[in-house]
Amino acid sequence: MKPRIAILGRPNVGKSSLFNRLAQRRIAIVDDTPGVTRDRKEAEARIAGRDVIVVDTAGLEESPPDTIPGRMRASSETALREADLILFVVDARAGLTPSDRAFATWLRKQSKPVILLANKAEGRTGAASALEAYELGLGAPLPVSAEHGDGWGELHDEIAARLPPEPEGEEDEDEPDTEEKRRNRPLRLAIVGRPNAGKSTLLNALTGEERMITGPEPGLTRDSVAVEWTDETGGKVRLVDTAGMRKRARVHEGLEQMSVGASLAALKECEVVVLVLDALLGMDEQDLRIARLAEREGRAVVVALNKWDAVEDRPGTRKQLDDVLTASLAQSKGVTVVPLSAMTGRGVDKLMPAVRKTYERWNHRVATGALNRWFEGALERHAPPLVGGKRLKLRYCTMPKARPPTITVFGTRAELLPEDYRRYLVNSFREAFDMPGVPIRLHLRGTSNPYEDEDK
Repeated sequence: MKPRIAILGRPNVGKSSLFNRLAQRRIAIVDDTPGVTRDRKEAEARIAGRDVIVVDTAGLEESPPDTIPGRMRASSETALREADLILFVVDARAGLTPSDRAFATWLRKQSKPVILLANKAEGRTGAASALEAYELGLGAPLPVSAEHGDGWGELHDEIAARLPPEPEGEEDEDEPDTEEKRRNRPLRLAIVGRPNAGKSTLLNALTGEERMITGPEPGLTRDSVAVEWTDETGGKVRLVDTAGMRKRARVHEGLEQMSVGASLAALKECEVVVLVLDALLGMDEQDLRIARLAEREGRAVVVALNKWDAVEDRPGTRKQLDDVLTASLAQSKGVTVVPLSAMTGRGVDKLMPAVRKTYERWNHRVATGALNRWFEGALERHAPPLVGGKRLKLRYCTMPKARPPTITVFGTRAELLPEDYRRYLVNSFREAFDMPGVPIRLHLRGTSNPYEDEDK
């Protein structure tokens, strides 16, 4: 197990900036608005020659448990319990606050090693201001600047001294990227949808823990948060919960723009997209935009019809959804729909088997022989149309790649094939090889014919 380092502190002291610099990449959203981070975020990093897991947490605040700040603090306390080392961050520019003192007293009672960081301590003035943190009773404060990288060597040395001893025989160097290791890589899954559709509640239901902050307030999740866990099939999953995506015209604030940007990045990096719909509201234009975006990116889609327990007219609701999917998602015809209730847990156990099945289809490559036997049969059933008074001659096809399934058709003037015949080939391929719900790419390659003029 890799050592875990949790970053704690009140809001707006620079915890996310520190997290990004330790991870050596921009993962967490950083903004001047206090309380941007609401859910704890993890990333692997290498610090002082050790592979570790760094955990960014929400700001510590004294609030009732049923409020958003109260739920944020509960998440941070979970991170503290799981950590091997705590980085407690204060703002050297702003000086100590009553909250800093209260939480320092609380940390002194925990049986965890703590490194006190006075952030924003760039320059002589900042370093001098950092000395005030001595009074917290957590040892000598280490002046750093997450923004500029000041004090980074000293921080790495201090972390190396405080981490638990490295187990004997543990390899420092990375293992070679073997075929077995590639097969055991986790399935990359992204949960997307509109605000308040129940995405975070679904993640908690799947993982079996209160990993994400949930509640009736829309827009609780502001950043994309990745969680690795093993589902009932024994397969590893890297599950990413994303911020709700509203219509572009309604997104004005810079913070929400960054949240949507992180959601789009998660969608592009995943393999399967779980589109969470509110069954009481149905599928609107924004849901379709998200589904079409996943389709354009070549991602497999599974629809989670959440809040199904509150629906009265279930046959009517399901028929209406199926009609919309059939009419609006032609490139991913046959998308799997899983009715469930993330709140009660009913139907949640059916989601991952549907995801695994869809992933297998998305990842399936058809042998060239079987592919061309299907192609010849498709041409016999429905011959290519005339274009400019000439019939197009389609000769053979190949499948250069899967993820998503991609077919390349070769033939004389194949690039002139009309759109309706292209759809016919795609639908025939989907039906022949049982690939509902995954986007299928069709590329056309024309071959030059030196005797074309003699055929006139």
